[in-house]
Amino acid sequence: MTSLIIITLTSMSLLLAAGETIPTTLDGPFKPLTRRFDPSLRRGSDDLPIDHPRLRKRNVSSDFPEQIALALSTPTSMWVSWVTGDAIVGKDVKPLDPSSIASEVWYGKEKGNYLLKKKENATVYSQLYPFDGLLNYTSGIIHHVLIDGLEPETKYYYRCGDSSVSAMSEEISFETLPLPSKNAYPHRIAFVGDMGLTSNTTTTIDHLMENDPSLVIIVGDLTYANQYRTIGGKGASCFSCSFPDAPIRETYQPRWDAWGRFMEPLTSKVPTMVIEGNHEIEPQASGITFKSYSERFSVPASESGSNSNFYYSFDAGGVHFVMLGAYVDYNHTGLQYAWLKEDLSKVDRAVTPWLVATMHPPWYNSYSSHYQEFECMRQEMEELLYQHRVDIVFAGHVHAYERMNRIYNYTLDPCGPVYITIGDGGNIEKVDVDFADDPGKCPSPGDNIPEIGGSCPLNFTSGPAKGKFCWDRQPDWSAFRESSFGHGILEVMNLTHALWTWQRNQDVYKNYSSGDQIYVVRQPNVCTPPAISRNVGEGRKKSSGDKSRFSSPTLPMFICIFFMFGTCRSIVFGHDI
Repeated sequence: MTSLIIITLTSMSLLLAAGETIPTTLDGPFKPLTRRFDPSLRRGSDDLPIDHPRLRKRNVSSDFPEQIALALSTPTSMWVSWVTGDAIVGKDVKPLDPSSIASEVWYGKEKGNYLLKKKENATVYSQLYPFDGLLNYTSGIIHHVLIDGLEPETKYYYRCGDSSVSAMSEEISFETLPLPSKNAYPHRIAFVGDMGLTSNTTTTIDHLMENDPSLVIIVGDLTYANQYRTIGGKGASCFSCSFPDAPIRETYQPRWDAWGRFMEPLTSKVPTMVIEGNHEIEPQASGITFKSYSERFSVPASESGSNSNFYYSFDAGGVHFVMLGAYVDYNHTGLQYAWLKEDLSKVDRAVTPWLVATMHPPWYNSYSSHYQEFECMRQEMEELLYQHRVDIVFAGHVHAYERMNRIYNYTLDPCGPVYITIGDGGNIEKVDVDFADDPGKCPSPGDNIPEIGGSCPLNFTSGPAKGKFCWDRQPDWSAFRESSFGHGILEVMNLTHALWTWQRNQDVYKNYSSGDQIYVVRQPNVCTPPAISRNVGEGRKKSSGDKSRFSSPTLPMFICIFFMFGTCRSIVFGHDI
């Protein structure tokens, strides 16, 4: 039996009809648990070749729409995006004319009956490397059309393309999400990150689609185009090792087109929201970065009051999502912080009870890979998320799975968010298997430095890790971790309970099997937002006699004072070292 029976217990545990107990966060904090990597499995797989059937262009006509994708704009509007024309790779490339073909979307609530039509303009972009041996790229024509006037929880049928040249897509359908309400939620919300285009990615996405999500969140690192060799067709886990004489890190942009085709069966039917990761930086000539990400994806930045596609927010039924950018300024004096503070202050928890944050790198991570890499960002922004009682924080970057106990400032806290790392989508860099608490696996403070931003490594002041950079066992705040590829599904039941399920790729053929499952339980009457009296960061301006920043038993010994893109100093209780 697969239906759920809700039983009222003192622990508020919910039981499966089959008798298996699903724990709740009220049962925590949990004793740390590690499921070691299964040596019978491969740690990774190769990239799919560019001529793989799922990556090839499927229509002979260059005017025919491909790479079709949906993205939320507002609760009653949706972006429809697609690509036409042929991208060009070579030494000398000439961009296509985006005005040479129309951008149309026909849509309606009945098959073949499109009462509504919208038109927009299109764009192209280039990735340029004016260096010997590196190839340039110019994209196909990228179309973004906003369709509006949509009714909630309604099925729509649409076609996109240019009707004047008989280049309209086949009919596709999607279902709109419920309006913001404490009583209405998306059916299932899928989370996946660090995907790439490998055989493991194929398993991940096929498994995800079988779970029939109504919304997909990708937590950064989409294509790994910057890990794909222009000549040779294999991924390179270390570009500088494979190309020691390259003046700049080249990215193989056709992988973006391949990824768009690969994802189309999902993204053309289910709105898919993305946030940038480090593999989207893709520096090119003249210091231009993030060009592919910026041009290919429509996100509700202006709709949410953001001036940047790198951070934004949106509502999906009774859930308010905050998508944070880790590779732009996150300092408390910067624009992103000001936007975040304003956005969170506007959230009405009576309408959208659930508050979920998403970013690419994790703030809490017990793997050796990327250990404490974004400690600066945590120090700048964590207090604001805690003050507004964010319920769950999703991240990627680490190619494995980890769920934390509720935590704030490295202290177990029943009102802190549940942090979940889901960067195990299947990319070519393989699954991470080393933990920072394993003997000999603790990285040095200088090992994990972000591509953009400061570095603020810390030591701990009490507990098993007192005076150390790493714990010598799995940290108390790490509830469960496992090195496997997979994806996650969040099912919000009501204003207090949401079921989180992490599904491993190796379990794809097992019925009702999951790698991790828990009910995240909100306690709005207990965890009421405290009065917000100051910005995080002001504590750094207090005198050394003010110990308010050092009241936690596990507060770091070293607090980094940094300015974005600048230098970093460490202090010990106000004294320079």
